[in-house]
Amino acid sequence: MMIFGPMLVALIPGIIIWTLTWWLSKKGFSRLIKVLPGTIAVISALILFYISIVYIRGFEGAAYGILSFFLILVAAISFMISKVSRVSDESI
Repeated sequence: MMIFGPMLVALIPGIIIWTLTWWLSKKGFSRLIKVLPGTIAVISALILFYISIVYIRGFEGAAYGILSFFLILVAAISFMISKVSRVSDESI
């Protein structure tokens, strides 16, 4: 339960980040804008990990650390989604 709780909690912002990244890729925004949701997720995960180590500690801190690990995984998937190029319908 110690691992599944933070994983399920990370899925909520993860789905929002993945949907936003997919939508930005579909609209054809620049690479910088498409990478922005994943970058914000990495920054928030690093801040969450720092807080879990320095301020909280113990089992609760470990749960926050695991949550930050899953948020970094979500951000990595978001970066992969942003790299996929959109196929243009103009060539048909």
